[in-house]
Amino acid sequence: MIRTLISIITFIITFCPAKASADACWISTSDNADKANTWLCFQKEFNVDKKPDSALARIACDSKYWLWLNGRQVVIEGAVKRGPNPTDTYYDDIDLSPYLKKGKNLVSVLVWYFGKQGFSYNPSGRAALFFDCSDGNFSLKSDNTWRGKMHPAYFTPDTIAPNFRLPESNIGFDARRDMPDWEKSYHAQWPAAVELGHEGDAPWGRLHHRVIPQWKDFGLKKYTSTEVRPGPYCDTLVATLPYNAQVMPYIALEAPEGKRITIKTDNHDFVEVNLLAQYVTRNGAQTYETKGWINGHKVFYILPHGVKAKKVMYRETGYDTEFEGYFKCDDDFANQLWDKAQRTLYITMRDTYMDCPDRERAQWWGDEVNESGEAFYALSTSSHKLMKKGMYELIAWQRPDSSIHAPVPASNYDSELPGQMLASVGQYGFWNYYLNTGDLKTISDLYDGVNRYISSWRKLPDGTVANREGGWQWGDWGENVDKQGLYNAWYYIALKGQRNMALALNRKNDADSIAAVMDSFKKAFNGKLWTGNGYRHPEYAEQTDDRLQALAVVGGLADSDKYHTLMKLFKGPRHASPYMEKYVLEALFMMGEGKYGIERMKERFSPMVYYPGYTTLFEGWEPKGFGGGTVNHAWSGGGLTILSQYVCGVSPIEPAFAEWAVKPCPAGIKNAETLIPTVRGNIKVAYSDDDPLRFDMEVTIPATTAAHVGFPYPVQAVKIDGKKVWENGSALSLPQWISISGTTPDGPTLRIDKPGRHKIQAFRR
Repeated sequence: MIRTLISIITFIITFCPAKASADACWISTSDNADKANTWLCFQKEFNVDKKPDSALARIACDSKYWLWLNGRQVVIEGAVKRGPNPTDTYYDDIDLSPYLKKGKNLVSVLVWYFGKQGFSYNPSGRAALFFDCSDGNFSLKSDNTWRGKMHPAYFTPDTIAPNFRLPESNIGFDARRDMPDWEKSYHAQWPAAVELGHEGDAPWGRLHHRVIPQWKDFGLKKYTSTEVRPGPYCDTLVATLPYNAQVMPYIALEAPEGKRITIKTDNHDFVEVNLLAQYVTRNGAQTYETKGWINGHKVFYILPHGVKAKKVMYRETGYDTEFEGYFKCDDDFANQLWDKAQRTLYITMRDTYMDCPDRERAQWWGDEVNESGEAFYALSTSSHKLMKKGMYELIAWQRPDSSIHAPVPASNYDSELPGQMLASVGQYGFWNYYLNTGDLKTISDLYDGVNRYISSWRKLPDGTVANREGGWQWGDWGENVDKQGLYNAWYYIALKGQRNMALALNRKNDADSIAAVMDSFKKAFNGKLWTGNGYRHPEYAEQTDDRLQALAVVGGLADSDKYHTLMKLFKGPRHASPYMEKYVLEALFMMGEGKYGIERMKERFSPMVYYPGYTTLFEGWEPKGFGGGTVNHAWSGGGLTILSQYVCGVSPIEPAFAEWAVKPCPAGIKNAETLIPTVRGNIKVAYSDDDPLRFDMEVTIPATTAAHVGFPYPVQAVKIDGKKVWENGSALSLPQWISISGTTPDGPTLRIDKPGRHKIQAFRR
């Protein structure tokens, strides 16, 4: 009797249509147990009276999804990792209209639930899908009229699990249990989906727009080369990628059933074990493409004997931006450093800026400050949205005690790194974002959180800031790190950014108050930390830290009368990691020591730049050991910024490059050219420094901007587009689009606001 009743209930749930909910629901499948690494299939048939011009769907899930409409792939790996704050979830906007047809339509969704903690994801604890699309011609909302079941082919491989920083699991797929092409036809026999809650309900919380674009799909590509390494039980097919990339490997093969293939990259267990895929064969010809991305320079297909690989390929996906910026010059090292930095930057972008794409994929903010600074010079403007997303996340995760911490989002790490947090909200972080984008709304939304954080730093009676342990008292990799000195310098740099934000928001009282704090703090800093031979915190007893000297210069704490003394230190022992070396190099250029800056850059980075077999830059100075040992860490790419911003001399003066500076510092590089993508158009600057009598430039000025052009040497006369406009300290007859915006004993700064390309010749004294 009980069995009969259960059978009747099962029949009703499976085959009888349920009443649709008025609003979209979070849905799951009846066989789902919310276990980590669960894969769920959902389907719904629906009618469209008339094909719409636009049909925008809001789609959310925990954790990732793949979408098909009428058998056509619409989205590959949709959704970004939870969460925008500790309780909420992101959603995607997807236009369904290109895939719809009049009459009966079929939507199919595959959901991958991570279900475990990590440094880049905050699990809800429930594997679920939310789908909401309404149009006058149809309604498509997730509810219990959808069908769903767990995908039977996916499993978690019985092998070494990824390290605890990664929320993703290894992906196993058993082709013997597959449902081939399930997404192309409707499975009415599947059980009805289970409604778990409505929009806004826990544990998924409110829905926030993802901000960043959907991933760029480069399509299936051939490897640059392949080779087979025979073994006693398995052969290893080694496939070489053209560069370090985020890839989903593909294989076409013939095999008997039950053979287990392992797919991983050369980065899999380089330092910490990360992600791999396994595929169990069915009998005969078959293909497989893993859905979880991995990265490296080589992909290893470990093939048991009896498996015959017919074809191997890879699908590269990544953040949707273009390598629009460039730098090229007559120095091979500088070219390779810039190009490798750009490549490393790209591979550390996806759901967030990452420290690295393999070990942890975490949004550490020391890394993000450097990475975003590089992106403004190297990538198209769509890259700006990733920084914006990160800024909102950082403040949305702010604690009640006003502290901020990173990485966020995260679920098994919540420690504050005080120095990185000060860097994030300051001159090089939030302010640099606004200076490059002109996005005042973001600054307005986040300013109060910044203010609360900076105000939470406690002052000592001497006017400097008290030591702040945070969750991890970290200053940089390596030795001889003057942490308390660095925190004080970062605090002042944070104040500079905060004051600039206050001015941009017309908060004059705040700006005046912050300026007074800065004046007082600078005196206290120099009074307590300046020894006469360099900067050193009184409680620090190791070798003088070159990082602290650099921050004192770039932050404006060190006046020019100290530069001679500081140069002795910069030519002494080097302690900075590749992360902090960026600030050392910048300090040298700001001090007028650019030529030595290039020498030091070559000395420190040449082994990395010329290291064979790698297209990306390392976390430390060597591929393994010091600094954690990942070989794709974009915090090492600060030289990219230095070459474009200082060697070619391009930087914004007013937000969104409304006014911008171009004053090259050749530093021994005779010919160079750079292109900077900006929100107002591309800026292009080229110079030639190989004539002892003349310095030549070509400057391309976008519309609605003005360039302030300066020169690296004392000049006697200046020509623009063949017309002499300045000579012997005086402006000549200037057209309306040229004015003098500044003068020094060495010559003028010329403001040019006529769009287009201009040829500029500066005749040396």
